[in-house]
Amino acid sequence: MINEGYEFNFKTLLAAAENGDLALLECTDKQTGKPVITVCAVATYEDGTVDMIPLAKMFDGNPYAELNPPEGSTLHEEDVH
Repeated sequence: MINEGYEFNFKTLLAAAENGDLALLECTDKQTGKPVITVCAVATYEDGTVDMIPLAKMFDGNPYAELNPPEGSTLHEEDVH
């Protein structure tokens, strides 16, 4: 089951994409200290300040090697880079 927080973040992601307010940002994992590439919504305010709102992490490797789809579904490994 997908919880409400994920649904809200997904809707934020869709709205940011529609407005051209998405960015990739290299962050640092607090636990490991390793770099993590994140998908962020960009919030720009009237005073010129900008907030980056992290919504998702990108896979470091092949996601098809890391994920199993829900029963009855398939993941299509076509153009993985």
